[in-house]
Amino acid sequence: MDRRDFIHSAFGLGTVSLALGANLTGTTQAEPLTTTHPTPQQEEPKMNTDKPILIAADPFAKTLKDAIVAHLNEKGYKVVDLGTPDDLPYYEGAVAACRAIQSGKAERAILLCGTGMGMSVIANRFKGIVASVVESVFAAKMCRAINNANILCLGSMIWGDWMANEAVDAFLNTQFTEGLEPLADYLRDAEKKVSAIRD
Repeated sequence: MDRRDFIHSAFGLGTVSLALGANLTGTTQAEPLTTTHPTPQQEEPKMNTDKPILIAADPFAKTLKDAIVAHLNEKGYKVVDLGTPDDLPYYEGAVAACRAIQSGKAERAILLCGTGMGMSVIANRFKGIVASVVESVFAAKMCRAINNANILCLGSMIWGDWMANEAVDAFLNTQFTEGLEPLADYLRDAEKKVSAIRD
């Protein structure tokens, strides 16, 4: 499947009907935009809400981390704050979260540093971890839907508190293949092949 087919399938572009109006089509009124999506073939398992959300940050991102922890607590999540020691370098902040996910103690984590990149580089060295550094709410959603990411990495130099909370919500509330049901088999197969490459 090439990129164009992927995008058309993912966003229903192949089934969109659009009339542009009188100045382009000669009609007097534009017809509404309609999109159809196939019925999902298989529902992905929901996140286990009995397990905590892990969060860790380096000193650059302590303020952002505190804002996200407060937001998650308000939403009723169980949160394990792995702390922000004053001397903790970014390349150590991810280790405890990754090991906890590997051991089954948690399913998702949020890692924060100046750009998010350092945390993601370290986290992705751990087997079974898919850490995505994102710079938009849309990417936070799609890293779950497309890549089945289990760690979200954000940068305090990029994100303000309010939008970071929106990104966290998108990450936690999106399931693998959600909204991409026509591509579900392709995405599941791709996930297995990517995991094999990392092994």
